[in-house]
Amino acid sequence: MLKNRQFLGELISECIAVIIIVMVGDSVAAMYTLYDPSPYKFSYWGVCIVWGLGVTIAIYITGSVSGTHANPAVSIALALYRDFPWRKVPAYCAAQVLGGFIGAALVYALYQPVIDHYNQIQGVARADGGAAGVFFTHAGDFITPLHAFMDETILTGLLLFGIFAITCEYNTVAPQANSSALIIGLLVASIGACSGYLEAWAINPARDFGPRLFCYLMGWGSSALPAPGSFWWVPIAGPVCGGVLGAGGYQFLIRPFIPRQTTLPTPPTP
Repeated sequence: MLKNRQFLGELISECIAVIIIVMVGDSVAAMYTLYDPSPYKFSYWGVCIVWGLGVTIAIYITGSVSGTHANPAVSIALALYRDFPWRKVPAYCAAQVLGGFIGAALVYALYQPVIDHYNQIQGVARADGGAAGVFFTHAGDFITPLHAFMDETILTGLLLFGIFAITCEYNTVAPQANSSALIIGLLVASIGACSGYLEAWAINPARDFGPRLFCYLMGWGSSALPAPGSFWWVPIAGPVCGGVLGAGGYQFLIRPFIPRQTTLPTPPTP
């Protein structure tokens, strides 16, 4: 009974973590997209920082319960390399996607009148993708779905490489528990700052698919699923592949060479 209760708590924690990330992140995307002039149009770094802070806040709130994977790519990588139970992975991923769905619903509740006004002014319907960039990712200029898949593989590889380094018990240079959440948030922000215009740096299947599913049900239809160019699979497959490669890179290329500090036993006092 206690084990089942703890597992339920972990799933609730994962769901809430993604709700926080999506609610904060998609809200700043709304501020960037829907307003003219937008306070972020000439300060894109602010968008990246807010996304990163959303991750940091989620870790501080939920980390003591589930460890705040908040990303299927993280859960899969931890199962592969750090003994996270595989039996928990499907439920964790489902809770994360549900969190993305609920987070998008909250953003919609906040911004629905502004979304409708924006689409009216732009003369575009939801079914044509009006304001879709508030909720989910898409290929940027000159980027094909296959190129976006490569991008997401590389970027999520960097994310997991960094997360595994920051949380490695042997890495004495890494920040300790109280500050590691901030550094992970800055890592997310840095990835967005250097590559966000490629395809909005999903690097998290739940962050993209949960809102995409919500939008499919709320009138965006095929512009959300399967999306132009059948793009929907890219923010799922790319991050999963990248997470496995990036985490594996740390586990096999860096971690084996970190000195294990040992302390000699103290001789008894005579």
